[in-house]
Amino acid sequence: MSQSETGETWRLAQLASAVQGDLDGDGSVEIHGVAPIERAGAGEITFVANPKYLGALKDTGAAAVVLAPGIPSPIPAIRSANPYLAFAKIATLTCGGGATHRGVSADLIQGEACKLGQELSIYPRVTLGDHVRIGDRVTLCPGVIIGDGAVIGEDAVLHAGVSVRDGVRIGHRVIIHDGAVIGSDGFGFAPDGERYYKIPQMGGVVIGDDVEIGANTTIDRGTLGDTVIGAGTKIDNLVQIAHNVQIGENSIIVSQVGISGSTVVGSRVTLAGQVGVAGHLSIGDSVTVGAQSGVTKDVAPGQTVSGLPVIPHRQWLKAAASFAHLPAIRRDLRRLQQTIKELMRERKGGERHDGHQ
Repeated sequence: MSQSETGETWRLAQLASAVQGDLDGDGSVEIHGVAPIERAGAGEITFVANPKYLGALKDTGAAAVVLAPGIPSPIPAIRSANPYLAFAKIATLTCGGGATHRGVSADLIQGEACKLGQELSIYPRVTLGDHVRIGDRVTLCPGVIIGDGAVIGEDAVLHAGVSVRDGVRIGHRVIIHDGAVIGSDGFGFAPDGERYYKIPQMGGVVIGDDVEIGANTTIDRGTLGDTVIGAGTKIDNLVQIAHNVQIGENSIIVSQVGISGSTVVGSRVTLAGQVGVAGHLSIGDSVTVGAQSGVTKDVAPGQTVSGLPVIPHRQWLKAAASFAHLPAIRRDLRRLQQTIKELMRERKGGERHDGHQ
């Protein structure tokens, strides 16, 4: 359950107007928080985006619901073609505007010539290198480390234990979750016949505005140029992005994805969980790659692909459906081969018999 942090109460008609939804029922119903359909109670609003939860509507204790047009509801509703998005906006409204700034902790460690913005929330045990620039209204949680010459844009939030290495540039309103490492060395080594010689990683990382990066994700700095994450892209937990990767705007990179060096990923791309991408490839705009797939060659824009190596998704579904039947197919094939051998022997025997007559 999520209660409004400000204690503010909203009328259902106000919420419908705020999210550009259509009001269905009593607009004077008061809402003070949001909750899942099975636990919602008086004064709370819930939502139904997946049809399998429609049956729970008749038993919910919620005061109102967000759902798609044309679906009957026993309680007042806000109708939206995208109920999930509308509910997300309502949750943002009812949770308030976030905590006010707490100031700069007395035990902040900072190097030379740092430039700090206004209305900061810098918690204990934060360390800043030399020539760091921090924008206004930034939140740095305990244990954050920011290297020399790094830039953090306005309204960014870096959660506990985040490490931002030297020279990294982070845009406005970026959220980076616990333990992420931005700007670690790329995995670059040159073999000399017996050993591997480390290639200096002299590039940087550029994170666009409104990017969100999940916990324990790592984004390597470029070897010479920059690794770039486009504005609005959302990266899940436990993702590895190698040196000089370029990711466009508003893409989705789901947990445990690994992208090898110098690959270019377009805008509005979705890489589902555990996708692996080889290096020096191009994935076009608006591509979707299914979970646990392996991308070993370029993918043209607008494609939906799956498998290892990837093939068109519908084709992969047919192949996957056949997989469980392979033992029976193998057995039947052996029987068919044996039958053919027996028929061939009978035919040869008949030919010899005819030759003696």
